[in-house]
Amino acid sequence: MRDVLIGIDAGTSVIKSVAFDTAGRQLAAAAVPNRYETLPGGGAEQDMARTWADTTTTLRQLADMVPDLASRTIAIAVTGQGDGTWLIDKDGEPVAKGWLWLDARAAAIVEEIRARPDDQLRFEKTGSGLAACQQGPQLAFMKRNAPDRLAGAATAFHCKDWLYFKLTGERATDPSEGTFTFGDFRTRGYCDEVLEVLGVADLRHLLPPIVDGTRHSAGLSAAAAEATGLLSGSPVVLAYVDVACTALGAGLLDRERKPGCSIIGSTGMHMRLAQTPDEVLLNEARTGYTMTMPVPGVFAQMQSNMAATLNIDWVLSLASGILASQGITRSNGEMIALVDEWISSSEPASLLYQPYVSEAGERGPFVDANARAGFVGISSRHGYADMVRAVFEGLAFASRDCYAAMGPLPSEIRLTGGAARSPALRKILGAAVGADIRTSQREEAGAAGAAMIAAVCVGRYRSMDECVGEWVTPLLGAAEPSDRKLAAIYERAVPSYTLAHEALRPVWRSMAASRAN
Repeated sequence: MRDVLIGIDAGTSVIKSVAFDTAGRQLAAAAVPNRYETLPGGGAEQDMARTWADTTTTLRQLADMVPDLASRTIAIAVTGQGDGTWLIDKDGEPVAKGWLWLDARAAAIVEEIRARPDDQLRFEKTGSGLAACQQGPQLAFMKRNAPDRLAGAATAFHCKDWLYFKLTGERATDPSEGTFTFGDFRTRGYCDEVLEVLGVADLRHLLPPIVDGTRHSAGLSAAAAEATGLLSGSPVVLAYVDVACTALGAGLLDRERKPGCSIIGSTGMHMRLAQTPDEVLLNEARTGYTMTMPVPGVFAQMQSNMAATLNIDWVLSLASGILASQGITRSNGEMIALVDEWISSSEPASLLYQPYVSEAGERGPFVDANARAGFVGISSRHGYADMVRAVFEGLAFASRDCYAAMGPLPSEIRLTGGAARSPALRKILGAAVGADIRTSQREEAGAAGAAMIAAVCVGRYRSMDECVGEWVTPLLGAAEPSDRKLAAIYERAVPSYTLAHEALRPVWRSMAASRAN
């Protein structure tokens, strides 16, 4: 009896394979840590062969947890980290290591393109801002600096596309990732005018066909079956990019409430639902993304912080380092347990923190590869607890910044990601945005979203809305109302937060120039 759907989610930190029953209940999950390396000059690369090997490991581990998994599998769906450039040659072998979304080497090219008048045309077609993490600027950088690499390439993939190729032998990408860099979101196809603006029209042959996973699948190849332990010919679905899948699994597709949806992980993704192309609101700063959703005519419009929980990791590591120097060790869990105590003992909005701790700078709602984190307003009365609180508040203000760039602030936010488990963050975020917060019991929203696409593809549901009704809605928790008193305090602090990052941009540029020299 075939009664299991498998969702693969190849993220930046972890590669997971998750088994679900046909009603969306999670049966088991297997995961291995992901690995990548950072390079001088802003590079971030990942070994493609190892990524495939790690994925097969998770599938074999999953088979150890779910009896008769191979014979019970209805379909396999794969999603993964977005952006980046994973090149293969005509024989299907990697040309080099994959470039990740963390790679900042194309930052100068992004500034050049954004300064040109024709970037407005590119933005209106794609509905998406330009950043160094995207495949378009990365290919343009390679044209200038690594032409030999491109000469040996036959196809340009993203992470999930590479895994789908290894599973099936089919070269393809999905509508979300295919169009926000190179296409027209209205037609869900590539756009030659966009390729011209990016300066990569001559690389059009590298772009694989766009396939919609809700309608298209391919059979698991014999080689992949041997590597994974699954049955040859099992349907494999190329799901949408991980952000779109996570939004789907977390509850963004709610046509009645139209909530916001925030993924607070290593990065922060903040989304609103647009049910027609006309509902997509493009901002003057030309930032954000417009991603097609696995529903006809529906889009997720989003703004993304380059660093979210990376800021929390950083501020907690400071305390851990000091304790370690005194011979005291504390686990991450023990450090996180102290957060509520620190936050409750500190004054709201007494400091401002700019949460741009990523080496790649910021991409939403403004793009600046030179952006860096910092505190504003420290005096002798402030202590470490105040700094911790300011970091959490900085993440919340950045989230509000992102939502404000897409239109009216939402009255409800569906929250997911590792930090969603933090009561302190939920309270601060809800107050900063002025929204009620709802979280889901769903642990693996990205893998679930991928499996949902497969469930619709194989005909288990007539529509994605029907699938959401069984897989998503029953798992949503009660709304946590926004703290109105705290919200009033944050409302007064928002203008100062905005002024701070606007004023600091020339400082960041000067510091970057100094480092370069």
